[in-house]
Amino acid sequence: MAIWNQTGVKEFILVGLTENPTLQVPLFLLFSLIYLITLLGNWGMIALIWLNSQLHTPMYFFLSNLSFCDICYSTVFAPKMLVNFLSEHKSSVFFACVLQSFFFAVYITTEGILLSMMAYDRYVAIANPLLYTVTMTQRLCMQMVLASYLGGLINSLTHTIGLVRLDFCGPNVVNHYFCDIPPLLKLSCSDARTNEMLLLIFSGVFAVFTFIIIMISYIQIFIAIQRIRSAEGRHKAFSTCASHLTAVTLFYGSVTFSYIQPSSQYSLEQEKVSAVFYTLIIPMLNPLIYSLRNKDVQEAVKRSICQKRGTS
Repeated sequence: MAIWNQTGVKEFILVGLTENPTLQVPLFLLFSLIYLITLLGNWGMIALIWLNSQLHTPMYFFLSNLSFCDICYSTVFAPKMLVNFLSEHKSSVFFACVLQSFFFAVYITTEGILLSMMAYDRYVAIANPLLYTVTMTQRLCMQMVLASYLGGLINSLTHTIGLVRLDFCGPNVVNHYFCDIPPLLKLSCSDARTNEMLLLIFSGVFAVFTFIIIMISYIQIFIAIQRIRSAEGRHKAFSTCASHLTAVTLFYGSVTFSYIQPSSQYSLEQEKVSAVFYTLIIPMLNPLIYSLRNKDVQEAVKRSICQKRGTS
C-alpha cells in the first residue's frame, strides 16, 4: 500500500485521438464498427478452428491463440475509448489506468512472441515435413504458447512495477486515448529516465529476439523452397507463409515505430497515429488476412455453411 500512497494524482484525463467535438460521434461510429468486426472476425476464427477437425493442427492452434490475444488486447482499451468519445469528462482513475497499461503490455508482447512461434512452426512444416508431426507435438505447442504469455507477463510486470513507484503530483492529462506507458512517464514528477531505459531495453530485447527467430525461420524456409523442383510445389509452400509474413510486417512495423526509438525522438502525436494501427486495425485485419489467403480456412468456412444449410 505504501507504493500507491506515493502518488497525489487520483485520476488521469485522457485527451483521446482528437479534441475536435465535431469528430467525436463520427469517430465513435467508425471505431465501434472496427471493434465489432474485430470481435466477430476473431471469435469466428476461434470457433471455426474449434469446430473443424481438419484445422486441429499446430498452425491453427497458434492461430486460435493469436485471435484470442487480439480480442484481449483490443478489449483492454476499446470499450473505454468508445465511452470517452461520447463523454465530456474523459477520466480514468489511477488504479484503472495502471491496470490498463499492464494488461495491454501483456497481450501485445504475447502477440509478438506468438508470431515468432508461428514462424518456427512454418519452418518445421516446410523444411522438415516428414518430421513435422513428431516435432510439433501437442505438448510442445502448449509449452510454446505458455512461454509466450509468460514473456508478456514478465515484460509487463517490469514496466508496471517501475511505473507505480513513480510520483505523480502535477499534470494529469494523458495525451493519448488509452493509458500507455510512454505518455504516463511524461507526467511523472520523479526521474523516469530509468523507466524509459527499461522500456527501450526490454522492448528492444523482445523485439530483437522474436525478430531473429522469424528471420532465421524464413531464411531456412526460403532455402527449403528453392530445393523444391516443381513450380507448383514452391508456390504452395510459399502460399502457406504469405499470410503470416503479412501479419508480421504489419505488427512489427507499427510497434517498432512506437517503442523502439530514443525518448528524445518520441512524439506522442505520432504514437497515437501508430497506436491506432496496431491496437485497432491489425486485430481487425488478422482474421481477414488468414482467411482470404488460406485455402484450408476457406474450405472450412464452406463446409460449415453447407453443414448449416443441411441441418436447416
